[in-house]
Amino acid sequence: MIFIVVKFKVLPEHQDNWLAITKEFTDATRAEPGNLWYEWSRSVADPSEYVLVEAFRDAEAGAEHVAADHFRRGLDSMRPALSETPRIINTEVPGTEWSRMGELEIAQ
Repeated sequence: MIFIVVKFKVLPEHQDNWLAITKEFTDATRAEPGNLWYEWSRSVADPSEYVLVEAFRDAEAGAEHVAADHFRRGLDSMRPALSETPRIINTEVPGTEWSRMGELEIAQ
């Protein structure tokens, strides 16, 4: 799978409505057949920072995502709300699901 983490620094006036700004893009991405997950979190240390964790089935699904019309529209809607260029990690990892953390296994 293609595993991606992106950190977005959001301008103060858009920090509390970032999820509304990105909602259309988020919904469209989650509906893509090759999307495995697309999850937003807000940093507890820095309220201006939102973190996106997303995954796509394979390189083809990732390429389809970037080529989609909603991708360009989503970037256009985000750009005015950002204070700096987002930081990204994009890598390919085996599997298509989260693994269990063996070091913190909870007996069932």
